[in-house]
Amino acid sequence: MSSTDRDVDHALAYPEPSASPLWHRRGAKARPLTPARQRRNRELLDIAQRTTRPRSPRPTQTLAEAN
Repeated sequence: MSSTDRDVDHALAYPEPSASPLWHRRGAKARPLTPARQRRNRELLDIAQRTTRPRSPRPTQTLAEAN
């Protein structure tokens, strides 16, 4: 079985572009989160995961009944 152009995965033909220079941190490291801030972040995450998002109301009639 020979390898032809059809067998080559073209998605992998070129390397991924390099990351933006903005992604590379230079200088001092970021300050670590304080325990109080970590606790607050956990509370906010918990609230966000528990609350449901409002949905647009569904029409009560089916499409056949509406026509």
